[in-house]
Amino acid sequence: MTFTLPTDIHARPVAVLGAGTLGRRIALMFAARGGQVRVYDPSAEAGKQACGYVEEHGAEVASRVGGGTPGSVVATTDLAEALAGAWLVVEAVPERLELKKQVFADLDRLADADAILASNSSSYPAGQFIDHVTRPERVVNMHFYMPPAQAAIDLMSSGHTDRAVLDLLLEVLPRYGVFPFEAHRESTGFIFNRIWAAIKREALAVVADGVSTPEDVDRMWMINTGLKGGPFRMMDQVGLDVVLDIENHYAAENPSLPTGPRELLQRYVDAGHLGVKNGRGFYDYGTRD
Repeated sequence: MTFTLPTDIHARPVAVLGAGTLGRRIALMFAARGGQVRVYDPSAEAGKQACGYVEEHGAEVASRVGGGTPGSVVATTDLAEALAGAWLVVEAVPERLELKKQVFADLDRLADADAILASNSSSYPAGQFIDHVTRPERVVNMHFYMPPAQAAIDLMSSGHTDRAVLDLLLEVLPRYGVFPFEAHRESTGFIFNRIWAAIKREALAVVADGVSTPEDVDRMWMINTGLKGGPFRMMDQVGLDVVLDIENHYAAENPSLPTGPRELLQRYVDAGHLGVKNGRGFYDYGTRD
């Protein structure tokens, strides 16, 4: 089936589902050119924090992207309110397949008929969670990393996505300071994350095997690559619970993967050490509100 593309997109809001680490960063980018962004989260406090994050960084990112005034961001705990009139909906909920299936069934039912439904999933192809979607031609993987610093995006068809949806996003997204790259066939981990997964897993294995420490691995990485951070700092930024969800998904798809990396992550998560978002992961960042 073909899909009727949304019109007047610059006058319509973007809806972001999930006010976590990536959700608020996605909202920041779409607010950078003066548009309206609605952030949905069942936690009012999480929504409030997301709006605060966008307000804190909005002017800086707006000057970098378009040189104009940043747009508005509002948070709501009402999904229908968040979706009303939106031309684009970006799902950024936890990496749990059954949750994503339910979310996309709700989006298909509640979003405007011409709204593009995008998943920020870091590991699941969209084709795995559109069982209850009546118009799969408007569903697409649109995976962000950590904007604004890491501004590349993976775009990938669900297997049913209308070609015009991909072409529109390839054209429009750079206006918001993010840069899309299309995966031309289904790929778990898409493009960059597929490469990053191998690096991340081996770094975890080196520590799980008692060969080295997170600090030393990161320090060697920084010396040899010239980068400002290493794999363990990067995992702390993403959130160790999110990293563990992703690793569990890879392991379900490939049971031969070593268990040590996941066991190491599980110990940190069980201890409540989730990374930057709550003040302690592989590193101690101090108390977070």
